[in-house]
Amino acid sequence: YRIEKRARYDALGEHWKGGMDFTPPPGTAWTRAPGAAAEDFGPFSEFFAALFGRPAGDRRRGGVRVTFPGSDVVAELPVTVDELLRGGRRRLVVNGRTVEVELPRGVRDGTVLRLPGQGEPGPGGGPPGDLYLHVRVLPHPRYRVVGDDLEVDLPLWPWQAVLGADVTLETPDGPVTLKVPPGTQTGGRLRLRGRGLPRADGGRGDLYAVVRVVIPERPSPAERAAWEELRRRATAPADRPAEV
Repeated sequence: YRIEKRARYDALGEHWKGGMDFTPPPGTAWTRAPGAAAEDFGPFSEFFAALFGRPAGDRRRGGVRVTFPGSDVVAELPVTVDELLRGGRRRLVVNGRTVEVELPRGVRDGTVLRLPGQGEPGPGGGPPGDLYLHVRVLPHPRYRVVGDDLEVDLPLWPWQAVLGADVTLETPDGPVTLKVPPGTQTGGRLRLRGRGLPRADGGRGDLYAVVRVVIPERPSPAERAAWEELRRRATAPADRPAEV
């Protein structure tokens, strides 16, 4: 009897006594086929048949159906700055299938969106995997994304930067009049609060207008004469670069 028990143990492992005591491997779903009684399982007979005798998902009376969870799918989701600003729904095709996704507030470059049950179907009727979308924010012709904030270039003529001016700036919410203080330098940043990207907490970032002083490329004779006069009247030495 001991020799017989040892032979069964060597052949089937420590669970040789019967399928009712067997615990399936983690991540594997085991379901009894419709119409199968408990005694139909037998000691491991259908277990080995399911693994080696027929493909997963095959059903037959008195048999066992073996199911596995589907694989997760990872894809890239290109998003424009305008979509970050207004949100909404997006459609994209993943592995030949159209998927619709909601863009929540606070989405940024590198954000990962998880869509449960939108991955690959599970073999043998198992649960589908998940779909993971990696957000990639596309470059915008005007705005630069810096965290929750936006940056936009503000070109100024030299006299506007020196004397100050009221200029019109296009923002995501429409045009605004921006007051440029006298003595504004290139690279200076003028902040417009609450006109940046929507945040997850319901607020918004800021919009920064970055000053770029523009020099006339082809000044007229009158303009050139005015610059010459300015150079003569300037208090700084004309033969030395300006100190920054």
